[in-house]
Amino acid sequence: MRLARLGSFHQSRLSFMRILTRRMQAEGWCFDRPVFEIGDDGTGHAVYSAHGPERSYSLVAFAHDLPPEKRSDRVIAEAWDATFALFDGVPGADDIARLAQNVPLQEAGRVSERELSVSRANRSVRLWEHVVSALAAGCQPDPAQIEAVGYLMRTTAVYGSGKLGAADREMIADRPECAAPFQAEMLSVYLTRTFVRDLVQHMADARARARSGGVAARLDPALARRLGIGNSTGLGMAPFLLNHPVLFNNWITARETALERVRSLPQASPQEVARFRDLFARARRSVAHWQTGHPGQAWKRSVLISDIDHLAGHLEGDVLSVPHPWDGLYLWAERSLSCEGQEWLVSLMLEPYGALVDDLATAMACGEGETRRIAGAMTLGRLRQLVQRSHDWALAIDWDLPETTARVWYVSEEKLEPRLGERAEEPIAPYEQPLAPGRDVAALYHAMEGWPEEASVAEFLLRHPEHRHAVRRVQIVAEAPYAEIRDNTIACDLLPIDMLRCKLSFFGAMHFDPRSDRWVRICMFGNAPYPEELSARDGDFWIYPDPTEMPDA
Repeated sequence: MRLARLGSFHQSRLSFMRILTRRMQAEGWCFDRPVFEIGDDGTGHAVYSAHGPERSYSLVAFAHDLPPEKRSDRVIAEAWDATFALFDGVPGADDIARLAQNVPLQEAGRVSERELSVSRANRSVRLWEHVVSALAAGCQPDPAQIEAVGYLMRTTAVYGSGKLGAADREMIADRPECAAPFQAEMLSVYLTRTFVRDLVQHMADARARARSGGVAARLDPALARRLGIGNSTGLGMAPFLLNHPVLFNNWITARETALERVRSLPQASPQEVARFRDLFARARRSVAHWQTGHPGQAWKRSVLISDIDHLAGHLEGDVLSVPHPWDGLYLWAERSLSCEGQEWLVSLMLEPYGALVDDLATAMACGEGETRRIAGAMTLGRLRQLVQRSHDWALAIDWDLPETTARVWYVSEEKLEPRLGERAEEPIAPYEQPLAPGRDVAALYHAMEGWPEEASVAEFLLRHPEHRHAVRRVQIVAEAPYAEIRDNTIACDLLPIDMLRCKLSFFGAMHFDPRSDRWVRICMFGNAPYPEELSARDGDFWIYPDPTEMPDA
């Protein structure tokens, strides 16, 4: 996969948020709020529990009084408006007391194997104050302001998989509800959204009582559903796809396998066509509400809208009633649409076929134990063949040109975050992170020149240990064909936003709003049913809002 295509991905039914809500609805999960000890000043703690067929999970939430000057989304921040832990089970008083001493500290605290994730969030101050004020005055908040922001709080980090002492993924990987990637983290965000809705209502109630002894308005459920949980994602997420090649392979393989299954169908039933056309109309309307101030994303959005218009015209014919309709539609899109439009269509094509593709969700995970050991007995002749087959694109690049190695990935000592610097302008090369697999594999290939074909990889690495990571990479890609991004990740024209968007699309994010080519704002679970609505509302297609509940674009 090339970066330009990865940067055009959209959410699909294999996205992690939808996998979660679909499962919870199908299995009839129950929810309750056993603890809500929040004072009129908005501080305190609450517990939200989700009960599945075999196990329960609980979000333990702590609300804080954060001075404005301390509000920061940086990794190095030391205080937040709210902090959270996802507890394995239902916590007792002792558990809550222990978490109260640690969770608000985040990196400075420690949790235990009973916790599955740790997270924090800050308010969107302007919208928070607007909603509290409106409700306290007996009115509903302005739908336009809700539409413009989309969330009352945004997470600044959601940690799992052993971070800060929390349980390793291996401890829960065999649970059916955790088989797909990031399910504990998605559940944490889902329950956080409910806590935020309840907290803003609580604050409005307290303000109404304090002012006049009155009663605040109840936030309209339709307006509440349009609120998600925000997230600002920067360069810290970009290296993820490079650092987890097998996991990345599994994600792309699942998506491509799903597409292959749908394209191979000999025909589409009237019900399947009706579902596709309905979701096409709803998704088209959703794109019209996509707001962004970033010129590059605004251009991509305009291209997508043009593609959708072109596709709508094509669909006016009988293209879905012919043999192999989905294969024909995809081939037409390859000829007629941009990458953005093609990937938007791919996501929609999967929608009518949950019974055909949803099983692929469980194949998207990858345990750390699956990290490949180097096959030292492999001959260098065989290794050369693998490089020529999997990294031919890297061998075709002239790595001596300044523009091909213009960027350097490093970690900022001050901010403790990944950064992307200019090699020719800053003395940062000694701190470079190994995030240029194309360059490194090309260097490996040239280092093998002069070595006999029958020599072993082990012999070679004894002399050249600096190429160990590149050898491992090549051997991984031999078994996992989608493990490598087939592009130069240190080129002068690199757009890290492509990597961010790819990963976030698998989370289920929509309406990407980049603030530069290095960080992006998104909203998670916007329009999803709340826990008390999950049994009555759509737990799957909520990502495509009902037109009757959307304002005019």
